[in-house]
Amino acid sequence: QVQLVESGGDVVQPGGSLRLSCAASGFTFSVYAMSWYRQAPGKEREMVARITSTTGNTNYADSVKGRFTISRDNAKNTVYLQMNSLKPEDTAVYYCSASIAGRYYWGQGTQVTVSS
Repeated sequence: QVQLVESGGDVVQPGGSLRLSCAASGFTFSVYAMSWYRQAPGKEREMVARITSTTGNTNYADSVKGRFTISRDNAKNTVYLQMNSLKPEDTAVYYCSASIAGRYYWGQGTQVTVSS
């Protein structure tokens, strides 16, 4: 079965950096686009970044452009989210997602808190 396991969330000061990881299993990771979403308290879940399968093309939410970088290692079945220049408004639970055969799969999420 499809499994997505996120890690790397932490408490960090404004201006700091974190790298999130998502380990995937149960499907052919290399052929599917992967995405990171986040959900802050009281807000809807929003797409943060997406990376395609073969070309590795990326796109980002306007709020994170220039600060976050999504990447993937198909040999390790892992997708990453490098987050720099973190702001308090980046505080949220971050989820890894894969869309497979018309269905979205989600990990359990990892908490990122940006606070001084």
